[in-house]
Amino acid sequence: MRSHLGGALRRADVGAKVTLGGWVHRSRDLGGLVFLTLRDREGVLQVSFNPDWTAPEVITAAAAVGVESVVLIEGTVHERPADQYNPEMATGEVEVRATAIRVVGPAVTPAIPVAVGRDAKPPAEELRLRHRVLDLRRPELQFALILRHRLMQATRSYLSGLGYLELETPILTKPTPEGARDFLVPSRVHAGEFYALPQSPQIYKQLFMCCGFDRYFQLARCFRDEDLRADRQLEFTQIDIEASFIGREDIITMAEGLIRALWAEAGIAVETPFARMSYADAMERYGCDRPDLRYDLAIADLSATFAGSESGIIQSALAAGGRVRGIVIPGGGAWSRKQVDELEAIAKSAGAGGLVRLKSAGGQVEGPLAKFLSPEAQAALGLSDGDLLLAVAGADRISSPALDRVRQECAVRLGLVDPAVRRFLWVLDFPMFDQDPETGALAAVHHPFTSPNADDMAAHPGAPERWRALAYDCVLNGMELGGGSIRTSDPAVQSRMFGLLGIAETSEQERRFGFLLEGLRAGAPPHGGIAFGFDRIAMLLAGATSLRDVIAFPKTTAARALFEGAPSVVPVQDLEELHIRTVTGA
Repeated sequence: MRSHLGGALRRADVGAKVTLGGWVHRSRDLGGLVFLTLRDREGVLQVSFNPDWTAPEVITAAAAVGVESVVLIEGTVHERPADQYNPEMATGEVEVRATAIRVVGPAVTPAIPVAVGRDAKPPAEELRLRHRVLDLRRPELQFALILRHRLMQATRSYLSGLGYLELETPILTKPTPEGARDFLVPSRVHAGEFYALPQSPQIYKQLFMCCGFDRYFQLARCFRDEDLRADRQLEFTQIDIEASFIGREDIITMAEGLIRALWAEAGIAVETPFARMSYADAMERYGCDRPDLRYDLAIADLSATFAGSESGIIQSALAAGGRVRGIVIPGGGAWSRKQVDELEAIAKSAGAGGLVRLKSAGGQVEGPLAKFLSPEAQAALGLSDGDLLLAVAGADRISSPALDRVRQECAVRLGLVDPAVRRFLWVLDFPMFDQDPETGALAAVHHPFTSPNADDMAAHPGAPERWRALAYDCVLNGMELGGGSIRTSDPAVQSRMFGLLGIAETSEQERRFGFLLEGLRAGAPPHGGIAFGFDRIAMLLAGATSLRDVIAFPKTTAARALFEGAPSVVPVQDLEELHIRTVTGA
């Protein structure tokens, strides 16, 4: 029905006879002269209806068309007079002089306007999500979803070119060890039994390696029943990759090439190789395992400097095995007490009891604890005039997250966060396990299928809490893009890992992971992989601030799909067929 997309017309198309189809974005009736702004996925275009080239009945019909109605228009492309160019429109140098119009999709008055242009102010997000069909007509969202398509194709092209096979894994699968976060699907045929929607294709992609499909990838749909925020959704897409007969360096090289290809699709050049840092160094210097390296503000261990302090708070923390760690903020000494109090509130929200505050002014160290420090200790702090020191006394598990949050906030206040700078980083050598400080129980830092470092196992056979994992995360500007590991391919070692995690009984291992263990026992090659958050990558490359802007029909932070009205109540008779009865009340 269309010969061209109106939003794609340019001066090179002048003189062409065209048939266009799209939505009426705006209408102006100037008394015999009618101008419509036609919108399609390529953009907007001015269409003019003038008695000099348009029949009177066509002008009358054009004047009656409602906004957001779908029309077919016939006409000829003309250059607009130079004094009528519209620099805000990509089509601003041309217009179509219409000879015919036909309404093929009449529309009711739109519930929300379709905002276009730099001065457009879209309605509140919940209202836009409720009327998502109208919202998705906005050029910003159409650009984001079209870019998402291109990124998908670039992923397929890159990985296929390396010999990876795009294979699908089940959507209805077995509940995972983290069952509380699974979405469960009741079986109608098997009363009282449930499928689960996959949180990840992890076990299946390892089974592909056991089957001999030695290079696998999938744009995998995953589901996780957890609290939502700007960078998290109940259902999400990840670039899932697994390969056999490889080591960590092979995966990292492949992954950097993929990142380079995806950023190139968005017109951005990425330099490789990426910087690397151990987990231990990241936690020591920045307080988190995904540090933003666009700025420094590194954490320093000040325990030796404060060791001679007479402060009871400091001595109590050190006696309990904690440390004093802090950040020097250049120029922070000029901040008001209220501004520093705000930073202390941030530290407290992350678990700290408070902040140690010291500043240098006129060659003197000032602050509540300054009197407890000797002149030598004050000098050892290395503060320049105007500097502010913010420190936390306590265990690393308390000081690290608190100082991480303070560091990020200070960087924003100092204007150090440059959105044009991209600092990619590999974080390596994660601990294999987290250990509960009270019970000593172990939990997998990544997942129980990650391979422990063989050297650590040999050096510390009875201390698994000291083992490092063959795991790696890819980080960009403080945001995790993806993570992976070399897997455990020996069924005996895998069984031991389950035992360390509290799944010691063979029968329980078989019940929960029997199909993986069976695959490993059948002969498994050394293998490993990585998964990237595709929605997050699309969000970054589209310049969006929320995953909801790169997902067609997302959920709100209240886990509701406002356009579809989901979740919704299911009739009792339908629940009975699934052998389910709902329970209300406490």
